[in-house]
Amino acid sequence: MGDAGYGTGRRALTMRVMILEDDPLIALDLCLIVEEAGHEVAAVCASRREGLAAIERGIDFALLDIDVLDGKSFPLAEALRARAIPFAFVSASLRGELPPSLAGAPFIAKPFAVPAIVGALTP
Repeated sequence: MGDAGYGTGRRALTMRVMILEDDPLIALDLCLIVEEAGHEVAAVCASRREGLAAIERGIDFALLDIDVLDGKSFPLAEALRARAIPFAFVSASLRGELPPSLAGAPFIAKPFAVPAIVGALTP
């Protein structure tokens, strides 16, 4: 997809992005935003188990809902951090619900604005 005006016109390197989201409509919205920002959606996952498999296949960035089909995404966030893969939470949960080890992680509240997602994808 082409540039939808989500930036300055300069293209960053394309990233392979994993989306962890159990609501199909929100996942689709995030996919469109990621692709319009010039990146590749490497995986759309609804559970931590699927997310771990996607990490093993190789990703460059992750957008993580906190509450997914098989629990909280915090263990997945810790796995990403251990592999030095950047991520951002995109959640209707409150930032204060993050465990202390993840309190400084990027956090985008739902309902989100497109520029907030694009900004998270920008190095």
